Amino acid sequence: MKFDFDWRVLRRPVYAMGVSLVLLHLTLALGAPFLSPFDPTELLGGRAQAPDAEFWLGTDVLGRDYLSRLLHGGRMALLVAFSGVLLSVLVGSFLGVLCAYVRGLLDQVVMRLVDVKLALPGILFIALFVTGFGESVPVLVVLIGLVYMPGVIRIVRAAALSEVSRDYVRAAQLRGERTVTILWREVYPNLLDIVLVEFAIRMSSAVLLMSSMSFLGLGISPPTPDWGLMVSEGVGQMSFAPWLVLAPSLFISTLVLGLNFGAEALASALGVDASRGNLG
Repeated sequence: MKFDFDWRVLRRPVYAMGVSLVLLHLTLALGAPFLSPFDPTELLGGRAQAPDAEFWLGTDVLGRDYLSRLLHGGRMALLVAFSGVLLSVLVGSFLGVLCAYVRGLLDQVVMRLVDVKLALPGILFIALFVTGFGESVPVLVVLIGLVYMPGVIRIVRAAALSEVSRDYVRAAQLRGERTVTILWREVYPNLLDIVLVEFAIRMSSAVLLMSSMSFLGLGISPPTPDWGLMVSEGVGQMSFAPWLVLAPSLFISTLVLGLNFGAEALASALGVDASRGNLG
């Protein structure tokens, strides 16, 4: 198993900043129930009330505390993005390794399905899926998993093709080990660094996708706090309440920025070419 993590990459300020931003957002999201001054769905003040001593970031268009909704919105963004990307990486990496090992008809069928999915306009696929199955959290998790799974399959399959022809795989075959055992014990551990980097790369994209879907009305439904939904609700009040757009936009951008730099740091620490994640 080739897994060598170089912690020295964190000496680079940009990588350290990325990891710090991710840790900050994780802390705020996990601590939201304790840090939030009010219930994020409770009507408390006037509509689009300016920030004051009671409501530090003001209230939204319905009079709900904006700071509480921002903190809880991070929980939803990270939960859905993490679950969806985890699903795509687990299933996609398994299919990628399996296709590289078995080849033949299975490989042809799976890769043609991958090509078809990657050829479809992303927003069209998302709109059709949400229209057919609704906007619940489990549906959004599956949707994100399906969106990123083809890219994961392609990347992992390409890396696995060079592993399945190595001597240690042939030795396992000669010992009479089953296919599942060979893939799980021999091949997959040697691809773990690539799988981890794929997960990190897809996370930043998934957070941005979640926010975009909510902004377009295809994501989390009200009154559940969600950053993209908060931006959408605040656009009409930009002229007199700009914080309703600027605050969630700042949270989205810093989280995505942190995840991008964190993914680069992970790739550099593991010696993986992160640019390969842009292929799918």
